[in-house]
Amino acid sequence: MDVSGWVWAGTAVFVVGLIFFDFFAHVRTPHAPSFQESARWSIFYIALAMVFGVVVGMAWGWGPGTEYFAGYITEKSLSVDNLFVFLIIMTKFAVPREYQQKVLLVGVVIALILRTVFILAGAAAIEQFSWVFYIFGGFLVYTAIKLAREHHDAEHPDPREERDGMAVRLFKRLVPTVEEYHGDRLTVRIDGKRFFTPMLVVMVAIGSTDVLFALDSIPAIYGLTEEPYIVFTANAFALLGLRQLYFLIGGLLERLIYLSQGLAVILGFIGIKLVLHALHVNELPFINNGEPVEWAPEIPIWLSLTVILGTLVVATVLSLLKTRSDASIASKTES
Repeated sequence: MDVSGWVWAGTAVFVVGLIFFDFFAHVRTPHAPSFQESARWSIFYIALAMVFGVVVGMAWGWGPGTEYFAGYITEKSLSVDNLFVFLIIMTKFAVPREYQQKVLLVGVVIALILRTVFILAGAAAIEQFSWVFYIFGGFLVYTAIKLAREHHDAEHPDPREERDGMAVRLFKRLVPTVEEYHGDRLTVRIDGKRFFTPMLVVMVAIGSTDVLFALDSIPAIYGLTEEPYIVFTANAFALLGLRQLYFLIGGLLERLIYLSQGLAVILGFIGIKLVLHALHVNELPFINNGEPVEWAPEIPIWLSLTVILGTLVVATVLSLLKTRSDASIASKTES
């Protein structure tokens, strides 16, 4: 897949333009978006991502096009899990609902910047060292096992969901902050001295949290495609609709009780796929004398896409059936 510098530049300008549009059209004036507004713009961004995938397929072939769709769906599903953590952070910082859009948009910008760095670093590593696939694959399998045991619980949050994580504690130690919100302002002057408000602190919390998410998502998508352009665009389109999705499915997040297990299956599958690919192109001297392992199969992208979609459907259906059953039992017990 040959992507020219002009295409990269045009795509980057387009993504930045969408962020500016989002800010001036929705975020600049603080308000709590309605369900209809969130649904309308969520559909817009999902449709935009689908159209872009068709363009990729028509321009470079349906092999790269299918890789894009598999990467986008994977990143979108992982972002839903991220939203639960963002919800906990927002709750712990007591961010007023009308200001949450601004926090999320800044979080998206930070995430895009961080992930672009990870994407470029990952592409460089893969180009120079094929054994990186062993590391990516092993890390994803480890992450899958860890995620399978995870239960989002507001009473006992994951360490990475703590309000005052390491980045936030360091930020508070280095700069003067106040505990009260002053509208959606990031700084405030009190008695002639400049202080940073919790609005900026919560942005730091969400931005630093996304570093951990990127460690999962970037190796996952590199397990589906080795093309940096597809990795970047799949991440960009998955993140662009994150703000609207947050307000659209905020109430549904608590019902997706098997989401972590479903994502664990997806990450585990991609991790195994990466390890098999590493064996297929093996260059490590202590494995098969530095020669490729012939029996290691290459998992086709259509199978990857089928497994990803099928797992998400099963996890969602089982979650909704379980929560409905629990609600029915609870209502009968009360009566």
